[in-house]
Amino acid sequence: MILRLIRQLWVQVLVATLLGIAVGWADPRLGAALKPLGDGFIALIRMMIAPVIFVTVVHGIGGMNDMRRAGRLALKALIYFEAVTTLAMIVAIAAVDIWQPGKGMNIDPRGLDVKLVHGIAAGAQSVEQYILDIIPATFVSAFTQPNVLQVLLVSVLFGFGVAAAGERGRPVFALIGSLSEIVFRIVGFIMGLAPLGAFGAIAFTVAAFGAHALLALGNLLIEFYVVSALFTAVVFGAILRALGLSLRRLVWYIGDELLIVAATTSTEAVLPRLVQKMRDAGCDEAVVGIVVPAGYSFNLDGTCLYLATVSLFLAQATNVHLSLGQQIGLVLILLLTSKGAAGVAGAALMALAATLSASAIVPVAGIALILGIHRLLAEALTFVNAIGNCVATLVVAKWERAVDARKLADTLGRT
Repeated sequence: MILRLIRQLWVQVLVATLLGIAVGWADPRLGAALKPLGDGFIALIRMMIAPVIFVTVVHGIGGMNDMRRAGRLALKALIYFEAVTTLAMIVAIAAVDIWQPGKGMNIDPRGLDVKLVHGIAAGAQSVEQYILDIIPATFVSAFTQPNVLQVLLVSVLFGFGVAAAGERGRPVFALIGSLSEIVFRIVGFIMGLAPLGAFGAIAFTVAAFGAHALLALGNLLIEFYVVSALFTAVVFGAILRALGLSLRRLVWYIGDELLIVAATTSTEAVLPRLVQKMRDAGCDEAVVGIVVPAGYSFNLDGTCLYLATVSLFLAQATNVHLSLGQQIGLVLILLLTSKGAAGVAGAALMALAATLSASAIVPVAGIALILGIHRLLAEALTFVNAIGNCVATLVVAKWERAVDARKLADTLGRT
């Protein structure tokens, strides 16, 4: 019994995380030195993201007989993405208005270190540049750039090509199917290193952003964690109940991945595994192949909660009053800038800089206030992002009737 438990990945990751917390707390210097373990694990996973997306999308679309179905599937996914991310921003703004975590701080933005923010603001993209960056320089270069949407675009086009080729495309389709098995076996090998990566990542986090950061901006941290938990339980819970599924069983089903996300604060670290888990739960391969990768740019519910929360917090902290109209305008800006935040937690800072720059109301220099606790905030936002993309996949699969109902009920059904 004990040996069987020890072999479970979630147990190994949990133990490694607890050990990492202890090391980072007891010896911050050693904890900081362990950062390469976490970085190396994430790098290995990122190495596999492009192959996973390519084989999943091409095999899924290549097996379709109706190309209009792929377009309909993508449209349904985008409709869902916009609805839920908009709701996330409205919920976050309402929560900050009620909680008011920045009230009474009375920060003068002229006294903040603008140099800390300059590099972040400089990296923020315009909407036009973001759209153009989806198109890779060459077909092959899409697989060498850290841009999920470039890989998705190339994969969709290749999948359409395989399907349109008919019988001549069958050998390629079969080859992609065989490659898919190999790619996911490699992912399985890499996931064996997850405990080591979690140990290094969490040890660094505790060593670098320990108790002093929690005390400095504790009210904001508590508010954001509470809102993230409530959004997950109430909104995602209601959506899954409407589908006849259980949020509790979903969280348990992807528990390994959520522990890895908590340790690494990167949803990219679990993208290949979420693709595999959603397929194993009974969702159609084409749905999973399109919704999960696209969700990493268009369905970042946790990032939307973060952007709206921090924007209003900085307004309160610097005594900038936002009218209802200005808050609505902020939501509209966030609908654009949030789509530029990839599945890496650090990209949320650039999206925040773009939001504040576009609004021209809240001082961009205010970002310096939350730099010290950004990684701690990222713990919650990446958790919500991971669950949100799984829920999106289930919604679109059900909506498209592209799901093995019996398998899904056995895996995630309400009991």
